[in-house]
Amino acid sequence: MSRVLVVDDDAAIRTVVAQALRRAGYEVSVAESLAQLARALSLGVPDVLVTDVVLPDGDGLDNLRDIAARFPALPVIVLSAQNTLTTAIRATEAGAYDYLPKPFDLDTLTRAVAGALARRGLSAESPVGDEGALPLIGRSPAMQDVYRTIARLVSNDLTVLVSGESGTGKELVARAVHDLGPRAQAPFVAINMAAIPRELIEAELFGHERGAFTGAAQRNAGRFEQAAGGTLFLDEIGDMPMEAQTRLLRVLQSGEFTSVGGARTIRADVRIVAATNRDLAAHVASGQFREDLFYRLNVVPIALPPLRDRGNDIALLARHFLDEAAAQGLPRRQLDESAITVLEGHDWPGNVRELENLMRRLAVLARDEVIAGDAVRAMIGAGTGAGPGTGLVGTTATPDLTDAVRALIDRIARERPAALDDGSLYDRVIGEVERPLIELMLARHGQNQLRAARALGINRNTLRKRLDTLGIDPGRTG
Repeated sequence: MSRVLVVDDDAAIRTVVAQALRRAGYEVSVAESLAQLARALSLGVPDVLVTDVVLPDGDGLDNLRDIAARFPALPVIVLSAQNTLTTAIRATEAGAYDYLPKPFDLDTLTRAVAGALARRGLSAESPVGDEGALPLIGRSPAMQDVYRTIARLVSNDLTVLVSGESGTGKELVARAVHDLGPRAQAPFVAINMAAIPRELIEAELFGHERGAFTGAAQRNAGRFEQAAGGTLFLDEIGDMPMEAQTRLLRVLQSGEFTSVGGARTIRADVRIVAATNRDLAAHVASGQFREDLFYRLNVVPIALPPLRDRGNDIALLARHFLDEAAAQGLPRRQLDESAITVLEGHDWPGNVRELENLMRRLAVLARDEVIAGDAVRAMIGAGTGAGPGTGLVGTTATPDLTDAVRALIDRIARERPAALDDGSLYDRVIGEVERPLIELMLARHGQNQLRAARALGINRNTLRKRLDTLGIDPGRTG
């Protein structure tokens, strides 16, 4: 059970706040002065500190700077009856996680505590140190903004649009919104718009009746039905075709839908979290995305920062991924300071997913238990196709790969010359690479689709879709 320390010289406020937090599932202790706060911290550091500004023996904000220096991982929520901009700025400058002017709503305080715990990867039901409960990791200022937004929206059902580059962790944000909110016990259902054939998107979302189209041998529930009472995560929403956008908009407006080929109206009891790595506003301007749907989805926007803007988080994330790898049976590794320096110097075009994959490669292939900078540098170069002396980022394909692509283009030109001009070339080339890549990863991981998907940097549902599309039998690859 997560622990909260409340410091306020008003006994009535201490009592009311403590009761509200205990009802929310937290263990609460109280203090009424800086001296009592110091004694409480000497006995054990809480998971969250809630403190007033004006205390009998001093200024809580002045004391906060010392606390932040001694306990940098401790989130602090500041309460104050001095409802001025100056006080809010002082609280922010002192390192407060949140600032609540008095009188404040107890639900607002409870959400702020939940957000502070999410920052540390904890919840009311999660014991301290349970790494399986870490939905998001990072203490950088950029991630603090994300945590603050999540803390304010978890208790309501507002639609959320998460934007960010590929690999930044958009699905983790969606899961945090779900897991920290009132729908946590209901299903979390994810669907990737980019992985579904255009003609099947509506059936995937809304389900279909028997005989609705060729091959529909039985009724299938769509993702809206599967997520009933919970959260529906629409990943890569920017890839949704226009006709499906229109249908989704009607559902968001009316709160009801019918399955493909059906007549019965079904209530859409889900929270929608959408995600995109595209600039949807630009897509709206160019007519590729419906403006009215964009505003329906963009009720609460969350912009995830790229890893290159989270320099303070890289070492924390890297060590976490090494610990995860060890927990899954891979050799336990550690990083020395030179390794951290190299990691922090890389620009991470693949973001957090790239860092996670690199840590797994190092766990398997590194020779020493303590990994040095040279090993990290070599592994980054190997992972990007960089040759000796190319630095951290390899931007040029290896000669063998270039020759292979050239030979493939020559073969297509001989066998299907029209493909060089009909717009199908990109899909053909990617398909030629994708099939052996998936087959090799499945073989490498003993046909375990979850591990293969993790190695590829995609989720298991996406891998299953690609297996079906490419006609790959996972039991016969190798």
